[in-house]
Amino acid sequence: MSIETIKIVPFDDQRPGTSGLRKSVKRFQIPHYLAAFVQSIFNTVEDLQGATLVLGGDGRFYNREAIKIILRIAAANGVKKILLGQSGILSTPAVSHLIRKYYALGGIILSASHNPGGPEGDFGIKFNTTQGEPAPEHITERIYQNSRIIDHYKIAPLQAIAMDKIGEFSIENMQVEIIDSVSDYADYMETLFDFTAIRNLLTQGDFKMLFDAMNAVTGPYAKEIFQNRLGAARNALMRQHPLANFGGCHPDPNQAHAKELMQRLYSPTGPNFGAASDGDGDRNMILGNYFFVTPSDSLAIMAANASLILGYREGIKGVARSMPTSQAVDRVAEQLNIACYETPTGWKFFANLLDDQRISLCGEESFGTGSDHIREKDGLWAILFWLNLLAIKQDSVENIVRAHWAKYGRNYYTRHDYENINSDAANELMQALREKTHYLVGHRLSGQKIVTADDFSYRDSVDDSYTEQQGIRIIFENDSRIIFRLSGTGTKGATLRVYIERYEANVQKHDLDTQKTLKTLIAIANVIAKISEYTGKKRADVIT
Repeated sequence: MSIETIKIVPFDDQRPGTSGLRKSVKRFQIPHYLAAFVQSIFNTVEDLQGATLVLGGDGRFYNREAIKIILRIAAANGVKKILLGQSGILSTPAVSHLIRKYYALGGIILSASHNPGGPEGDFGIKFNTTQGEPAPEHITERIYQNSRIIDHYKIAPLQAIAMDKIGEFSIENMQVEIIDSVSDYADYMETLFDFTAIRNLLTQGDFKMLFDAMNAVTGPYAKEIFQNRLGAARNALMRQHPLANFGGCHPDPNQAHAKELMQRLYSPTGPNFGAASDGDGDRNMILGNYFFVTPSDSLAIMAANASLILGYREGIKGVARSMPTSQAVDRVAEQLNIACYETPTGWKFFANLLDDQRISLCGEESFGTGSDHIREKDGLWAILFWLNLLAIKQDSVENIVRAHWAKYGRNYYTRHDYENINSDAANELMQALREKTHYLVGHRLSGQKIVTADDFSYRDSVDDSYTEQQGIRIIFENDSRIIFRLSGTGTKGATLRVYIERYEANVQKHDLDTQKTLKTLIAIANVIAKISEYTGKKRADVIT
């Protein structure tokens, strides 16, 4: 049977964001929409002929249909082999690991991460390169430019595609190998962490854990790792079965969207340790009994204790954080005398630093943490790190965090999200802020002097690439910060994120309410940006 060439008119909205192309499911279901973007990837990626690719997704609605289309287009474009997760399931960290382990040219990940799923939800697709990392900007820009002029795609004939049973089949001259979605990743985790110590923690005392998979991709991984390999109790997992609509929930691991987990941890009889991961498995939330660990603090504590962990006993080379993430890890890096990098939001900005061996750990305030073991943030890796640390220290989550604050000080930190706002209004708000920055420096607001006001830009120290307009920074003389940024992960309207931070060295002031402590800065943020005026909202939709 012959390869078909399908004539199309290009779409005008296929510019990838910080994590690939994300749109509503209905947009992706428009005839030729997904095919056009996939062909643009294949038109852009070099050395595609005869290559091996990894393919999988988080199991959300349209995942299976998309995989069938991608397989046919891959076969038509000369791909030699596809490693496909069983039933089309692969977490984002697992894809990164598989690319690296099997020396694949790259991988295609189908996910909209923490965005809602189902027929009325969102879908997404992104390409990861040969190091397992999200495609850098120069590649995503080439994909986008191709998507603007593409006039056809190539596709192999329709055939029955069975993806639920491990094995092999062919499409034209391309081999498709259905692989176990979990085993390679789980085996790798055993090389990084002391599974014997964690197993003893979970089985030889009264320690209890609870993991919320949020009906997303990490359910099968959690069952294999936490229960089968580490001996966690049967009731240690909740919402562990991946569902196409995530059970109607928003698979974002934070206080607002993991309410049942929060309720169970904030209980006198609650578990000692709680955690959650998101839609595609790359984010994490860490909880103790009656205690929430901010992602920024989590990164800093990992950096401070990395030498205790099996895979990092030789020490860490450096750390990196996204610009909006709190400066807690900076203080650890200073004491460890290692480099600390501040990058724009988006994991691809960490990839160059990881590849160049300048850093070992990195993280973002949006519940993402990772290391040089792969080139994506990794939710279960972070949770295993914490379990290993608890097993070593034989202490509670709260005590570990408080001891860290006592040594390094506490960075009070919050993020206020204003969701689904008018895109034009959001852009006007940001432009107005940019125009203010040049005269804000030196001004005092509520008694606090502004020493820096700018639109963050980044010069990559590895490849000298330059990225600008990454968020408005207002920095005060006491190192307090207010950051304004538009999110690149939503699909409806715009999301304004406001990040607010204040450092406190005094141990006697480490037990204050975060929102009350930051009340003055929150008020300053609203005044400077005129948030209510531009958004029509009196308060944030989500506060974390």
